[in-house]
Amino acid sequence: MATIETARRGTEQARRPGGRRVRVVIRRVNPWSVLKFSLLFYLCVMLVVLLGLVILYAVLSSLGVVDAIEDLAGSLALGDRQGNFQINGGYLFRTAFLIGLISTALWAAVTVFLAFLYNLIADLVGGIEVTLAERR
Repeated sequence: MATIETARRGTEQARRPGGRRVRVVIRRVNPWSVLKFSLLFYLCVMLVVLLGLVILYAVLSSLGVVDAIEDLAGSLALGDRQGNFQINGGYLFRTAFLIGLISTALWAAVTVFLAFLYNLIADLVGGIEVTLAERR
């Protein structure tokens, strides 16, 4: 009986042009793997944003926009007593890096919390059903 059923499945799969289709239920997500993945992901996002800010600052500085902003801020009496105002790029990027590290840790913690929450909800409703198809 089992061989007849196997033969039927084989002919059904041969007739289908798309290949095999398998339904999988995701019942549990490992929080440790979510933590590792999210830390690496958010760290990469932070580095891309910081690199973009460095490039933007370099372009604006070479065009003279940073000097114009410093002159404007000095004339508005935002600087010291002599009216000098200076944008310190090193301080800005160190601060942005620290904010990025803190944000990376916080978002990774939120992602791990969501993984725990998913595990609790999946215990109640049975998880998410995904259909996987094999390409040929």
